Amino acid sequence: MRGYLIVRRLTLELWTVLLATSLCACPTEGDTTSSQGAPPCKTDTLLQAFQKGRHGGQFRTFFMATNNTGELSDYYAWAAGGWLYFRSAPWHGLSLGIGSAFNFNLFSSDLSRRDSATGAVNRYEIGLFDVENPRNRRGLNRLEELWLRYQWRKSHLTVGKQLLQSPLINHQDGRMRPTAEAGAWWEWNEWNNIKIEGGLLWRISPRSTVRWYTVGESIGLYPRGINPDGSASGYSGNLKSHGIGLLGISLKPHEHLTLQVWEQYVERIFNTALLRADYQHPISGEHRLMAGFILIRQNAVAHGGNEDPTKAYFPAGGQSLALSTQAGWQYSWWQALAAYTRVTAHGRFLSPREWGREPFYTFMPRERIEGSGDSHSITGRLIGTSPDKHWQVEVAYGHFYLPDIQKTALNKYSFPAFRQFNADVRYRFGGPLEGLSGQFLWVWKGRIGEFYGNYRYVINKVDMTHVSFVLNYTF
Repeated sequence: MRGYLIVRRLTLELWTVLLATSLCACPTEGDTTSSQGAPPCKTDTLLQAFQKGRHGGQFRTFFMATNNTGELSDYYAWAAGGWLYFRSAPWHGLSLGIGSAFNFNLFSSDLSRRDSATGAVNRYEIGLFDVENPRNRRGLNRLEELWLRYQWRKSHLTVGKQLLQSPLINHQDGRMRPTAEAGAWWEWNEWNNIKIEGGLLWRISPRSTVRWYTVGESIGLYPRGINPDGSASGYSGNLKSHGIGLLGISLKPHEHLTLQVWEQYVERIFNTALLRADYQHPISGEHRLMAGFILIRQNAVAHGGNEDPTKAYFPAGGQSLALSTQAGWQYSWWQALAAYTRVTAHGRFLSPREWGREPFYTFMPRERIEGSGDSHSITGRLIGTSPDKHWQVEVAYGHFYLPDIQKTALNKYSFPAFRQFNADVRYRFGGPLEGLSGQFLWVWKGRIGEFYGNYRYVINKVDMTHVSFVLNYTF
């Protein structure tokens, strides 16, 4: 306990020094928090690089509640916390970044208690805190960023702990803090309409956790589901990998067309290739048509993480194929979109939930189709943004036809087919409250598939409602 207090005090003193030296802040090239189009600061000394650095952060409070059907357990939780960061100005092309988060459980139901009827554990609310220790209410601090960056013209190389965003590894910022990664990441922006990025990642700190894990350790912190033969998955703590190789190329060959190609290689476990195309076609005035296509192909690498099939993440010799399409219409500040995703019967689509949300057009917050094969998903959504950009309202409805829960080879999480409705309202304040924003999310999920009288396949999955209320103050 004494050691924790010492570290905490040193951290606070460090932030005091960093913020005190940021009186002459100016933007840095390649920093997404910088003012758009502003040139980098000129720094002649290392001291000036710190004095002309930038600082900021966010305070967040998040209330979440789940109401399950009948006598099944209900849950609630209220969290509060924040994030602070500092970016030095470049000095001979080098800059330093640091960012840390803190989090508190203000009050909640007992998130460690199992449901008396099914033995199931809490699913959503625990994600606000520490999924490894549901009783952890105060030790929820995490160093999220500590990196060194070298900038050359419009490109840069970043080494260390950082927050990355890609289709397969991303923030998935639907709880208190996002997923963070440690590695070396390169962005090449020297050619018009082409962006090349990629690197090697060797550690991950998933959202809803407070520690950093090796790549193999990071898979299996969330619910693990079952093996294709129906036995309990045993890969948690039994996977070894030297790291993740990621490469992404974004092209804009035409004014209205954007292409992305991504390759993800998880050493010793699996490989994923992704192709995405998005097109917008102006019709007249403020009208335009939109279309999109995603193709994902996966293959096992070696034994899928472990020579023992019961402890492997990806079945040896296994593969999967998924296609996702979207079509829509936009008028002024309204969008109407329809999407369809097909995961073929070749195998389960697998992407560690600890690493980010799935990249399909049919994705709806608070649920996924990851872990399914031979599945069909159909969604429709309507999105409106007010002309002053303060309001955004989105309503979405979808049907997700998953295999029967008894077909374990194609239904990893024993999830019945379901339908879902989301209402998402967001507001960004202005004037004296500039920097403050709020979000209200209401989710209803109804069962379509059979559950064979076992409510373990129902609790926290279907026949439930869920609400989230979030307030952010960003500065």
